[in-house]
Amino acid sequence: MRCDELIEKLEQLAPPGCACDWDNVGLLAGRSDKEVKKVFIALDATDEVVEQAVRWGADLLITHHPLIFKPLSKINDKDFISRRIMKLIRNDISYYAMHTNFDAAPGCMADAAAAKLGLTDLDVLEKEGVIPRETEEGLEESVYGIGKTGYLKEEMTVREIAAFVKERFCLPFVTVYGETAPGAAVRFVGISPGSGGSLMKPALKAGVKVFITGDMGHHNGIDAAANHMAVIDAGHYGLEYLFLDFIEDYLKKKAGKNLEIRKAEVEFPETFI
Repeated sequence: MRCDELIEKLEQLAPPGCACDWDNVGLLAGRSDKEVKKVFIALDATDEVVEQAVRWGADLLITHHPLIFKPLSKINDKDFISRRIMKLIRNDISYYAMHTNFDAAPGCMADAAAAKLGLTDLDVLEKEGVIPRETEEGLEESVYGIGKTGYLKEEMTVREIAAFVKERFCLPFVTVYGETAPGAAVRFVGISPGSGGSLMKPALKAGVKVFITGDMGHHNGIDAAANHMAVIDAGHYGLEYLFLDFIEDYLKKKAGKNLEIRKAEVEFPETFI
């Protein structure tokens, strides 16, 4: 299967038009006409990931976070981003990133994270627009955007929800803000994998009682607690590494017989000592 044919399938799942204006998604390096037999999937195009893809003989590298995020004025061996790009191109590995389009598209990142917690009555936390989606009844318009709100199957305290999130996502730790906030035994929660600080106001406006996200930071965390919304910071990586299994399963359904697929090992970037 050609690279552009595979990309077409990926963009049916997460259309580039769903990406935020500031983002950089799509085919970031390599040939669109490349014949793809081996696909390597990772969350980030780190040195280790690029080296693994090269050693395995991958034809296409797919990541969630884009390696090229800000404009590059030079491509040479003096810059670590440039070195990775050069290595990919030198080894004829095409490179595709699906970032906030995968975060926002219906049925993708936020829905998958909400499903892990068994949330019901889902709604988009921060609505961005509508796109046509194929359903059993035909073509319908679906709302897309960042994050989800929903209801837990049963009421829990903040501490119980934190333990539940940690268990469901197999996390080594979580950080909790506002554990002792009034009304901590709740069902209505919000979840936004990745960096959720900018979604604090939409979460408060939606009436979310516990907000599950990553990269919250001290000031956002204590501000949320002051507004009687607890925050469970499960880490940026902690909620997003589900991307690996999700894309693997999707590609197997769409082109499994034609592809060999390998994923980066799950490896949390933070170490607590």
